[in-house]
This record gives sequence, C-alpha cells and structure tokens, in this order.
Amino acid sequence: MTPIRHNGSDSDAVLDAVRDCVLAVGMRRTTLADVARRAGVSRMTLYRRWPDLQTLVGDLMTREWIDVATRAIPERTPGVSTRTRIVEGLVTGVGAFRAHPLFRKIVDVDPELLLPYVLDRRGASQEALLALLADALDEGHADGSVRIGHTGRQARVLLLTVQSFTLSLRTMTDEDDPELDSAAFLAELRTLLERTLTP
Repeated sequence: MTPIRHNGSDSDAVLDAVRDCVLAVGMRRTTLADVARRAGVSRMTLYRRWPDLQTLVGDLMTREWIDVATRAIPERTPGVSTRTRIVEGLVTGVGAFRAHPLFRKIVDVDPELLLPYVLDRRGASQEALLALLADALDEGHADGSVRIGHTGRQARVLLLTVQSFTLSLRTMTDEDDPELDSAAFLAELRTLLERTLTP
C-alpha cells in the first residue's frame, strides 16, 4: 500500500488517499470506506465534507489539473513575450496532462467521469484554467504580444483547443510514423496557437 503524503492538511491527506485508491483500482471499485481507511479518518469525517465519492474525485481532479496547469506555465523571463509563455505553457500542459497517471487511469478505466465536463458544464478546474488564461491574455494585450480581442472568448477558445488535443490526440496519432506521432501534432498545436494569438 502506497503511503499517504500529508501536504499540511487533512483535506490533502484525504485527496492523496482517494488518488492512491483510484490509481490502484479505478473509481468504480473505490469506496469511501477504502478512502477513509487509507487516509486514517472515519467515514463520518468524509461525509461531513464530501457527500459521495464522485464529489471527492471531482475535488481531486480539480487539485491535480490546476497543479499540472500552473507547473506548465514558464516563468517570466526577460526577452520572452507573454504570447510565447502562453503558447509554451499550453503545449507543455497538453503533454503533461496526457502523461499524468491519474488522467491516464481515468481515460483508460473511468472515462465517463470526464464526459460532464466535455458535454454539459464547466467544472471548477476549467473555471480556474480560464482565469489563468484570462490573466495571461490581459498581460499579452498590454505588452502587445497577443492579438487584441475579447479576453473571455479568447480564453475559452484556447481551452477548447487544448482540451480537444488532450482528450482526443491518441485517436489521431500514429506513433510509428514520425510525421504523425504525438510530437508532430504538438508542434502543429504550437503553430496553431502562435497564429491564433499573434497580432
């Protein structure tokens, strides 16, 4: 059994526990009792904050996806435009999401968990990503490196684009062909984003 990493709060310990359970057996075979046991808390403690496993997994996905996104964004560097930072962050983020163990497990075992956020509504992680993108776009508008446009609409178009690459890239790639492998498609994504954002 993988030990829980305590990140300074009971909530983090619980989210670490549910992550470990989902990675081990998938969501359908995980129970709140499993999570409570792994986190070292009572089931009643869990029920006070999370009414069901789906809500708990939703909070886990929000934490993990925001972490991936914020790590993907390059630091401000003299001589590097905001547009370049946005493009590189998004391309890096697609690769990081696709390689993330939790994302891969959900896609392989419990893909229906992602469907509401693709077809019906925006989730908390999508709202957070839109806010990050909007801040970066505003910065790019101000320094002249990003085409002026409606910030909210631009952010949503960028998120729709990278969400499509993240979720569906493997349906279009042929990893045995260097012209059609993941790296080639990510290079095309970089070009697409650059052309979309260039003034």
